[in-house]
Amino acid sequence: MPHKHRVKPKATKLLKKLAVVPRAMPWRVIEHARNVHEIRFDNVRSGWKQSALLSSDHHWDNPHSDRELMRQHLEEALALRAPVIIYGDFFCAMQGKWDKRSNKNDIRPEHAKGDYLDQLVTTAADWLAPYAMILAVIGPGNHETGVAKRHETYLIDRLVEAIKARVPQSPVRVGGFSGWVRFQFTVCGSERHSRRLWYHHGYGGGGPVTRGVIQTNRRAVYTIADYIATGHTHDAWIMPIQQQHLSDFNVVKHGEQLHICTPGYKEEFADGFGGWHIERGGPPKPIGACWLDWTFRGHQIHTEPRMAKPGLQRAA
Repeated sequence: MPHKHRVKPKATKLLKKLAVVPRAMPWRVIEHARNVHEIRFDNVRSGWKQSALLSSDHHWDNPHSDRELMRQHLEEALALRAPVIIYGDFFCAMQGKWDKRSNKNDIRPEHAKGDYLDQLVTTAADWLAPYAMILAVIGPGNHETGVAKRHETYLIDRLVEAIKARVPQSPVRVGGFSGWVRFQFTVCGSERHSRRLWYHHGYGGGGPVTRGVIQTNRRAVYTIADYIATGHTHDAWIMPIQQQHLSDFNVVKHGEQLHICTPGYKEEFADGFGGWHIERGGPPKPIGACWLDWTFRGHQIHTEPRMAKPGLQRAA
C-alpha cells in the first residue's frame, strides 16, 4: 500500500498563514534583463494611488536586526498591495566557517547548525512566505557577495528559489548589485507614463559629516533616472536635485531627480557599550526604509517619497 503524504504541523501552520495572502496584485513584474525589470500598473484612473517600498540592509539573521519593524512595514505593504524592492544585504551571513568577521554572539539559535547557510535560506524563505506576493525584486549586497567569494554560493538566488517553491505565484525576481526598475503606468487603458529607478546597494563609509550625500552629485552626472536609491551606509535621507533639459519642441523643461538612501533594520549602536561599530567610532544610526507614494492627478503621475521609520504612520 503506497505511503500517504502527510503535511507536517509546521507546514500546515504556514499554509494557513499563506491563505490570507492576496493572490491578485494591481501590478506585475516583467524581466527584460538580469538586472532590468519593469513593474507595470495597468489600471490608472483619476484619483488613483499606489505605493512601493524601497529597502536595504535588513541583516535579517542578525540578533540586532529589528524584525518587528521590518514586519510592520511588510504588513503595511501587504495591506496596500505595494511592490517591495530590496537592494542588498537582506542577510548578514557573517557566521560561516572561515569568515573572519564571525562572532558567536551574533548568531540566532536556529542558525547555529552545521548547515548554517542552508538554515539561513530555509528560515528566511519561511519568514518571507506570507509576503511573497508583494516581493518584486531582491538584489545582493556586499554581505551576500562576500559569502559567494568565501563559500561559492549565491544566497539571494537560493532565497528567491525557496520563496517560489513555497508560493509559486510570487512575482519576485533576482536583481543585481545595481540595476534598473521601470515603473510603467497605463492610464485609461492606453496612455503610458513611466518612471525609472536605478538602485545600487552602495559603497564607502558614508562619512561622519556628509553621510554619503556628496555622492548624489556624482551619480546625477552619470545616471539618467527619475529615482536613484542606495543603501549600505545605514543612513537615511532624501535629496531632490533639480535638472533642466530642452524638449524636442525647443522648450526649456525642468525636472527633479530624487536621490534616496535607506538605512536598513540593524541596530548596531544600542547603549554604546562595545562592539565593532563602537570601536570604529560609529555613531547611532537610523533604521527603516522608504516609501514611494504615487498619485495620478492633472494628467500626471506625482511622486511623494517619505521615510518609513519607527512610530510613523502612513499619511491619510
